[in-house]
Amino acid sequence: QVQVVESGGGLVQVGGSLRLSCVASGLTFSNYSMGWFRQAPGKEREFVAAITRSGSNRIYADFVKGRFTISRDNAKNTVYLQMNSLKPEDTAVYYCAGQMGNLRGTKDYDYNYWGQGTQVTVSS
Repeated sequence: QVQVVESGGGLVQVGGSLRLSCVASGLTFSNYSMGWFRQAPGKEREFVAAITRSGSNRIYADFVKGRFTISRDNAKNTVYLQMNSLKPEDTAVYYCAGQMGNLRGTKDYDYNYWGQGTQVTVSS
């Protein structure tokens, strides 16, 4: 049974940092491209960042470029999202997702497995 579990969310002040982690089990992690999405209250879920199976390539949404960094450790079945210079508009539930094979896209329907999400709240 595949499980995807996020952690690391919380309350942080504007300009602060958080590091999200996502552990996937029940699958061969290195076979999956991984992504982070987020959903703010009253808004649709949106793409944040993605990383290829080997970690050699990354894609970011324009609104996080230069502030967020996605990385992975295949030995630990874990993908990370380092978030710096946080803004109130970054407040959302952050989801981790796995996409079998090569990184094909940034739409949520491209991804096969999802976690339950972790709340990030940025206070001003």
